[in-house]
This record gives sequence, C-alpha cells and structure tokens, in this order.
Amino acid sequence: MAAQFGRRLRRGATTTAVAAVAVAALSASQGPGAVLASDGGGGDQRTAGSAPSDDSVATGNSPYYTDLPPLVTPNKPGTSTNLPITGTAESGIPASVLAAYKKAQQSIASSDAACRLPWQLLAAIGKVESGQARGGRVDANGTTFSPILGPVLNGQGFAMIKDTDNGAYDGDSTHDRAVGPMQFIPSTWATWGQDGNDDGRKDPNNIYDAALAAGHYLCAGSRDLSLAADLDRAVLSYNHSNEYLRTVRSWFDYYKRGTHEVPDGTGVVPPSLDGGTDPSPDPGTSPSPTPPAKPKPDPKPSKPGGGSSSDPKPSTPPSTPPPKPSQTLADLENAGTGALTATAGDAFAERIKVRAENSLGRPLAKVSVTFTIAGDTDARFEGGKSAVTLTTGSDGTVTAPVLRAGETTGEFTVRAIATGRSLPAVAYTATVTARQADAIARTDDKALTAAPGAEFVDAVEVKATYKGAIASGVAVTATMITDGDTPAENDKGPYFKDADGNTVRTLTDLKTDADGTLRLPKIYADDTAGTYKLRLTTEGGATVVIELTVEAPAA
Repeated sequence: MAAQFGRRLRRGATTTAVAAVAVAALSASQGPGAVLASDGGGGDQRTAGSAPSDDSVATGNSPYYTDLPPLVTPNKPGTSTNLPITGTAESGIPASVLAAYKKAQQSIASSDAACRLPWQLLAAIGKVESGQARGGRVDANGTTFSPILGPVLNGQGFAMIKDTDNGAYDGDSTHDRAVGPMQFIPSTWATWGQDGNDDGRKDPNNIYDAALAAGHYLCAGSRDLSLAADLDRAVLSYNHSNEYLRTVRSWFDYYKRGTHEVPDGTGVVPPSLDGGTDPSPDPGTSPSPTPPAKPKPDPKPSKPGGGSSSDPKPSTPPSTPPPKPSQTLADLENAGTGALTATAGDAFAERIKVRAENSLGRPLAKVSVTFTIAGDTDARFEGGKSAVTLTTGSDGTVTAPVLRAGETTGEFTVRAIATGRSLPAVAYTATVTARQADAIARTDDKALTAAPGAEFVDAVEVKATYKGAIASGVAVTATMITDGDTPAENDKGPYFKDADGNTVRTLTDLKTDADGTLRLPKIYADDTAGTYKLRLTTEGGATVVIELTVEAPAA
C-alpha cells in the first residue's frame, strides 16, 4: 500500500477492504493477550494526575501514518529478540532507532519493572508517528538532522492548541506543533521529557530522549502493559482514536513476530505532511515507475493506405512533470556570516545568514529554513527561543534573529536546515567569552590596618570598568602576595576565611556586581606584624595592588 498520513484511516471501499483483511490476518495469529480490550478505549481509573488523561493526549491528536503492515510476515526467528537479517524494507528498523527503543525498555525495566514495557510498542508508535524518525535520519547521538514538526495545531482541520513553549521546541509562538520522532506537543514534553542518551539535555528531536519519554508516558500510573486493557489505554492516551489504536496494534504485533535492523537513513520514509516528515526519497532509491497502459485497438475504420484497423494505438499514461530546475532546492549555504563572538550577556554583533539556491545555482525564494541552537549553552535568539523557522526572500537569503549570549562561556553550534528536507545542515560555531575589565581601582583611599591577631575594620572595595563603562559580572581573583619581582602567594600575614573557617590567602569565586563594584570578605591579621600586599586581578588582565598593615596600636 502507498504510505498515507491522516487523522483517520481512509474510508474508501477499496482501502477499507484492504485494511480489514490486514487487521484480520494479523489478529488471526495473535495470542490471547493481544486482543483489543475494548473498541471504545475507555479511560484509566487512576488517581488524578497519576496518568495522562484521554483529553490531554501526548501528540495533541496530530496526524499519523495510517498504512498497515505488509500481509506477508517477516521471517520469524526463534524469539523476537533474535532479529532476522533479512526481510521486507517495511519491516526493518534503523539501527540507532532500534537501539533507542531497547535502551528505553531496559531503563524502564529498572525504574518501573511492573509496567513491563515492550520495545516493540515503542517501535509501533515510532512507526506510526514519524516512520521511525524519517527512516532513521539521525546523527551519531540520535538527533534528527532536521526537526520533525507536525502541522500547526490551529483548529483548522486539527486540534486547537495555543502556544505553550514560546516557540522553544516548535519554532511557533502562536500555536503548538507536535515535535520529534515520537511527536510530543511541547506542553507534554515539558512534563515528560527525558535525557535518554545522558548528554545533559532533554531534546524531543533526539530518538533516545523521545523514546524514553514515550516509555514513561505509556507507563504512567500503575499500568501493566502486559495486560491488553492497560496497553490499549496507554496507546489511546497517546492519541485518542480507535483507528490510531488499531494501527499501532497492527505494527506492534507485526514487530513482535520479528523484524530486522537496517542502517540509519535507509528505512522507509512516509510522505510529507505539513513539515512532519522528510519528503525526499531514501538515499539510493527511486520511486517505482508507473507501468504503461495496455494498447487499445483503434475503434475507427482505417483510411485507405492508413494501415489496418487492428493496429493498436498505445496510450500514454498521465505523468506528473518533474519540477523545473528553477523551482528545485539544490543547496543551502552560508551567505557571508562572519565570526560569531560575544561577551557573556551581550548580543552577537554578527547575524547568521543563509542562502537557498536552485539546481541552476540561482537564488530560490520561499524556502523554509529552521535555525537551531545546539550544545551546552544558554545562548538564545531574541525573544528567548532556541529554534526559529523563517522563509527566504526574493534574493534567496534569510537572516536569523539577533543571537544573545548567556552566562555560559565557551563554544556552541547554530545549525540552519531547509525545513523538512534532507540537505546537509549549515553549521556555525559561536563563541562566548567571559566578561572582562581593563581597569580596576579602590573606591576610597583609607589606610587598611589591623592589630596582630585582630581583623581589619575597614572593608576593601574596588570598582571595575571596561573601556570606561561599568564592568558588571566580571570574575576577580584576590591573592595575598609576597614582595619581589615574581610574587607568589604569601604564607603569613593577613588572610581570609573559607566557609569552614579555615585560613585561605587566595579567593577565586568573586564577581563584580551590577554597578561594577566588589566588596571583599573580612580580612584577618595573624600575629606577624609588617606591611603586606593584596593583589586583585580581573578577567581581562586589570590589576590593583593594595597595602595591608599589621601593627600594634599606639600606647
């Protein structure tokens, strides 16, 4: 059957008949526990809040892949854990995607063994929601090469769900869209999101994160997924549709009878629906050709000399003309973006810009481009978004919003991809440097003295500036130093105390406040009289040396 997406299975007579035969054929080999618990689905009788309710489904009832499994079952091995090497293309699961499902099963078996989550259920839902992450188009970490986004849930043919994440996950600050290979709506991901690959992030477009989140969602409450009734209710909580349940059940039973691993990126890809899937064919494959129509005899008598009336005239099958080269997106490239560097808390002066080109190398307008911030960073686009989707103009270019650095220093990556296409991403490396000061000085000139064994009464206060402006949030190091050309930390004289009351003569966790000032903690004197030096050094190299005197008070 041709792949098809929709809110329901198609209701044409032919399709309905095929679907009925498929379900019947699959059901015939099911064990007793695999029968649908109820046609109506029902709802969980749980304590409020312990399980997702049917009116707040994980996917927002967004469209799904409605094709049923092949009628010819895979070559069944001894058990479903020993996967056959060969089988139909439809039965194969991409390697990283399959690994994610199995890892999620193992994780939940450790944390919630009573749920008895089978990885084949995750595989069935992953097949129906995204065609196994667009046929396994994921990177080495399991993240899809481009975001998988369902249609806008604006109430026009779909549910009405107003924005709940300010566009952070789906790039839409007006309405929500289902996101990732398991198609979570942002509000559900905010509650159930997981870090399945232990990279410190919860990314709905990462198959490891999404599979583990789906597992936890399906196991909500006290469900035991080895029971048909609990399994049905879990699936209905994911997308409240009996047709959806039957489709997932069909793939679930199909995968239980056996499947096989295929390389990432070679799985069967469903057709596109509102950016939800990748419309381009699998690498190395091409659509099946349409067989030519049989020739028909000419019903009209032939004219003298015009040949026999029995000569057939072949009819040319209708065909869709290929897209014109001027309309075909061939490349997405950097449109002259310079170095991306900013100080923590500041906006990047450079704007990220890409250009779309057709197969003739000319600019291509109206191409949807998604910019995504990746890596260990708190940098965000203007408005607090980590992903935005924009469209190229008549010159083929599109510029991302202003990028603002957070307080996390170091490098991160911004990727630009043609939304819903399999073209390589354009990657930009951005660097956030620490806040700096080029001058630091005391705010007063009081003499700093203390008696041996006492504490200094007056506090040390300094102010830092950068190019004459206030330097807030700048790191400062304070050290009691020795005299000489190569001063080192002094082992006698004035000192600080740490949180445990121990003597320390160097402090590193210091920062100037909003007006660039820094007030040091109390300073204590030991029993050795003399004149000592305190050196303060800022990020950026500014330095000030302050004298501290330890002497007995006058008689």
